[in-house]
Amino acid sequence: MTDIQIDAAFDSGNIEVLSVSGATARLAIRKDHQSDFFQWFHFRVAAAAGRELVLKITGLAASAYPGGWSGYNAAVSEDREFWGRAPSSYDQDEDGGTLTIRYRPDGGLVWFAYFAPYSMERHHDLVAQAAGSEGVTYRCLGRSLDGQPIDCLELGEGAKQVWLYARQHPGESMAEWWMEGALDCLTDPADPVGRRLRALCRFHVVPNANPDGSRRGHLRTNAAGINLNREWETPSLEKSPEVLAIRDAMDASGVHFAMDVHGDEAIPAVFLAGFEGIPSWSKQLQSGFDRYQAILARRTPDFQTRLGYPVAGAGKANMTMSTNQLAERYGAVSMTLEMPFKDYDGLPCPVQGWSPERSAQLGRDCLGALLEWLDEVD
Repeated sequence: MTDIQIDAAFDSGNIEVLSVSGATARLAIRKDHQSDFFQWFHFRVAAAAGRELVLKITGLAASAYPGGWSGYNAAVSEDREFWGRAPSSYDQDEDGGTLTIRYRPDGGLVWFAYFAPYSMERHHDLVAQAAGSEGVTYRCLGRSLDGQPIDCLELGEGAKQVWLYARQHPGESMAEWWMEGALDCLTDPADPVGRRLRALCRFHVVPNANPDGSRRGHLRTNAAGINLNREWETPSLEKSPEVLAIRDAMDASGVHFAMDVHGDEAIPAVFLAGFEGIPSWSKQLQSGFDRYQAILARRTPDFQTRLGYPVAGAGKANMTMSTNQLAERYGAVSMTLEMPFKDYDGLPCPVQGWSPERSAQLGRDCLGALLEWLDEVD
C-alpha cells in the first residue's frame, strides 16, 4: 500500500516529516524563525481515505509549553470548515516527548492543526466585510517586517475609547475567531448591543497584530523571532514595528478600555488576567477590572474566575506586556483574555473541544458584558 503524503507548504503550515511508513508518520514541529519557541502545527495528509492514521509528533518535551500536551486532542478537519478533535495521547518518555494522533478519515484529504487555523485570506475577508459595513472606517496603522499591513477597523460615535486587539501570538488562532464574533456584533445594524455600544464608544479593532507570524506558521513571534507581548515598553521599527504602530495610534486616541485576546496552551478554561502590580495601581482602577470580570462570569457559562495566572505583587508587574503598559500609560481598564487550546473542563464538548464557534460566541458575550459594565459606569 502506498505511503501517505504530508504537506505544510501553505499559509500557517508547520510540520517537518521525519519518516513515513504506510499510514504511520514520525513528525516534528519547526521552531519559530530566529526563536526557540515551537508548539503550533498545521499540515495536510493525502492518500488517507479509510486508513487508520497514526501520526507521531516528536520532541515535544522541549516545546514552549510541554504541560499543554497532556489531555490535549488535535484539531482535525476534512473540509476546512468544520473542525473537530482527533483522539490524541501524550507520552513524555517516547522520543523526547511524543503526541500520537489517531484518526480514520472518510475522504482522501485531511488537515490537522494545533487549533482551527485562521488564514490570512480569511483575515482579509473579515477586514473587507467589516470595512464595507456602515459607519466603519479602515486604517492601516503601519507595516510588519514582512511588509504586511497592520489592519485597524474603527467605528462608533461615543466618547469612550475602546481598543480590541488579537494574535500578538500568532499561533493563538482562537483569538481571531473571537474577533469574528465581536465584529459581527459591532457591525450588525440590527444588533441592539452593537447599536448601544457604538453610541457610547469609539472602537479601534486590530484583528491580527502579528500577520507575519500567522502566515509563517509561528507559535509566538513575528518575522524576527520577537515576542510582541514583551515589546510594549520600548517597541522599535527594527524589531517590533507592529507594536510601535499600534501603540502610537493608542497614544493619539487615548484608551479607556482595552482587551488583548489570546489562547493558553495548558489551562483548560477561559479566564482574564489584569494589571495588578503596576506602579500606579489603585483600588478604583482594580474595581473596574473586577467588576467586568464578575459581569462576564454571570453572562456566560464558558467563563470562570477560579483558574488563571498568578497575580503580580505590588510594583512587580511586567511593564513590557501590553495589558500592564496600557493600564499604566493611559489609566485604562485593560485585560488579557485567555481561551484554551484544549477545552473548558467546566463545560466540555467531546466533539470539538474549545472551538471557533465558541470563540466567536465569546466575542459577542464579551461585548455584551462591556455594555453592561459601561451602563453601570454611567
